Amino acid sequence: MGKKILIVDDESFFSDPIRLFLEREGFETFVASDGMTGLQEARKIHPDLIMLDLMLPKLDGFQVCRLLKFDASFRDTPIIIVSAKDSDEDRQLAVTSGATLYLTKPVVPPALVETIKKLVAE
Repeated sequence: MGKKILIVDDESFFSDPIRLFLEREGFETFVASDGMTGLQEARKIHPDLIMLDLMLPKLDGFQVCRLLKFDASFRDTPIIIVSAKDSDEDRQLAVTSGATLYLTKPVVPPALVETIKKLVAE
């Protein structure tokens, strides 16, 4: 199986098509619909990359990102924030939380896949 990607997003109309697109490209995908479950899944499966929404139930994306980046085993794991929020403040907070990249919704699936492939290249 291919590289493991964890998608943490509470909106299935976003995560389902992205998951299917990534699977067609050979990635093994996992989906969590809230921040706490996303954190637990990340610790369980140790994905090669995490896509993380900001506005999540239980723990928001900034909190999840910080908690993962404080954990030495995730320090080098790329985290892409994918959010409808597009303020400079959110972008700066994502950087200080340890995010690798910040993308705004809607994303273009082929471009997203190319970005992911670059980030998880061996």
